[in-house]
Amino acid sequence: MQFKEVLGLGHLKKHLTTTAEAGRIPHAQLFVGAEGTGTLSLAIAYAQYVLCQNTNGENDGENQVCNAKCASLTHPDLHFAFPVSNSDKVKSHAVSDHYLEEWRKFVKEQPYGNLFDWYRAIGIEKKQGQIGVDEAQDIVKKLSLKSYEGGYKILIVWMAEKMNIAASNKLLKLIEEPPNNTVIIFITEDQEQIINTIKSRCQVIHFAPLPQSIIASELMKKGLAEAEANRLAHEANGNFNKALDLMNNDSEDLVFEKWFVQWVRSAFKAKGNKAAIHELINWSNELAKHGREVQKKFLHYCITIMRQAMLMNFNANELVYAKIHMDGFDLKKFAPFVHENNIQDITTELEEAIFHVERNGNAKIIFTDLSIKLTRLLHTKAA
Repeated sequence: MQFKEVLGLGHLKKHLTTTAEAGRIPHAQLFVGAEGTGTLSLAIAYAQYVLCQNTNGENDGENQVCNAKCASLTHPDLHFAFPVSNSDKVKSHAVSDHYLEEWRKFVKEQPYGNLFDWYRAIGIEKKQGQIGVDEAQDIVKKLSLKSYEGGYKILIVWMAEKMNIAASNKLLKLIEEPPNNTVIIFITEDQEQIINTIKSRCQVIHFAPLPQSIIASELMKKGLAEAEANRLAHEANGNFNKALDLMNNDSEDLVFEKWFVQWVRSAFKAKGNKAAIHELINWSNELAKHGREVQKKFLHYCITIMRQAMLMNFNANELVYAKIHMDGFDLKKFAPFVHENNIQDITTELEEAIFHVERNGNAKIIFTDLSIKLTRLLHTKAA
């Protein structure tokens, strides 16, 4: 992958290429960035730069064979680990190598794609993928061997927060005492979910959200008018993957907002109306039919909308980027119901629901309980 294909991040590109040329390559690195900021794309470009011994800040050096292998993600010294689960294709003990063909296609088509996009690509969207101990054993075995081409061996661990404790502990010794010329790049959206013993041994690089101007410019290259590109770039809030989904009307948020609006309308009907509780139960049952990854993404979406509503309520409009596209629902009219007296409790309830979904709780009970609690909280009066 060429560095010029990675949007923005000029200072990080310069830092990585400069240290590589100087021979100061940390053996363990942690790339921390939100969805759509380019962490995976930059990691692949950096790995190619190191493996092919490129110079002058770009992956177009004299080693054309090596660059071609890296571009197709088939270089024998470039390894990947990512969340997987058993599926129709892999009945048991699924590891990343079972899905390499799908992974190469995914990276080529959606280099800024998110975890749910990946799950859909391999048909496990109703499951919770992980990087488990079988994966860790594979990694230890791969990295203990000599490199095929005599240079570096590089492992990119995408969505490293999905490593379970057993896998993390299995990799710990490898990180502490890596074989010569071995580089491990962990990529995460939430570094708090990675155990401290791994974090403390990594050089951490933080990725900021992409500037609106860069996203808008890229959308205009894809045929959007300037005004529409700027509108979508603002709504994407630094997430290029979301901007593309909005452009293609394929964003999960468009489905989530329908569920959110349905819940809010049912919640307001429920005040003093016992019959309306049936609508909340029906809403909960409908959400329970979907996979746990979808449920978690929806709950994160609700947290975002609630926080955006509070900012709007407090007239911090320059910080508001979210938009509800459904006719008949105005976020400005909803905003006064989210205030200093209930925002903390609302956020806590949503986060607890995410916790229980992750641990395979009964979805119908989780969402019914949540909908009733949030209905009460929305009717809490401001100070």
